[in-house]
Amino acid sequence: MTVWRRGPVLTALALLLGLLLLLHPQVTERGGLGNLVDTALPWSGAFIPVLLAGALRRRSISAALALLLPAGVWLGLFGGLLLDKSRPGGDLAVVTHNVGAENPDPAGTARALAASGAHLLALEEITPQARPVYERELAATYPHHTVQGTVGLWSRLPLGDTRPVDLEMNAGPMAEAGTPSDDRALRTTVTTGKGPLVVYVAHLGSVRVFPANGFWTDSRDRGAHALAKAVAADGSERIVLLGDLNGTTGDRAFTGLTAQLRSVQEAAGEGFGFSFPAAFPVVRIDQVLVRGVEPTRSWTLPSTGSDHLPVAAVLAWDQASRQRR
Repeated sequence: MTVWRRGPVLTALALLLGLLLLLHPQVTERGGLGNLVDTALPWSGAFIPVLLAGALRRRSISAALALLLPAGVWLGLFGGLLLDKSRPGGDLAVVTHNVGAENPDPAGTARALAASGAHLLALEEITPQARPVYERELAATYPHHTVQGTVGLWSRLPLGDTRPVDLEMNAGPMAEAGTPSDDRALRTTVTTGKGPLVVYVAHLGSVRVFPANGFWTDSRDRGAHALAKAVAADGSERIVLLGDLNGTTGDRAFTGLTAQLRSVQEAAGEGFGFSFPAAFPVVRIDQVLVRGVEPTRSWTLPSTGSDHLPVAAVLAWDQASRQRR
């Protein structure tokens, strides 16, 4: 057998991996398994060195050449995330953190977040029992705050025009019972020295696996659509969205949001910025998305006792806005 004919299985697997990466939007329809493919897609790159090792072991030139397809497509999709795009400067530091309903030490979490130096601090999954703890521990650092249901924003700057945002999560046969649709998102306006900044804080529905229904994202997807609709109707020049979206920005369910807002991790981060689970992060489902401001840095903070890592970012007023003022 010549080196060109060795490893036909490895060659086929390499080509299939390349086609999955290249054509993944067409693999499944939007929702369900398609969301899982989108979320896990960065990890498909882990198969490339495994297949390359097999090709070298089998001395298969065809398999090695076939691997150029997935390697090239993966680098085209995710290679830019491996670069450090952060830069010095910035005007406003923000942090978003799903503090976890089962967090055993909300006071310690609050102190750690206050020590981050953030101007704006968004919390998700605030329980009624933990809310007074966060309010007490954060009061000295953040004189302004608002809580709507299970989400809240603490701020060093004045807040106003606060209202809940309906995520339309309670429709459908498997809606998240007991969770009001306007209990997991808010919109508020931060008064800054450069003008108003509109901030959304959101905690979208859970992603679950059911024996009969498989990978279920309906509640999350409805919330993403409702949030995108709210942002589209918002005429504000500057918008920051902070929250646990229970999905990555590569997930096709968030196309409506990512078409309007930029991911600070993609614009000014280094690496993938995985935030969940905190013990061994493998996916970034906690997001900072912006419009009308310029991201200069994005990173994750150390674990606080929640099952999520806090996500931090630094933002600068964009050049166009500076010129108008």
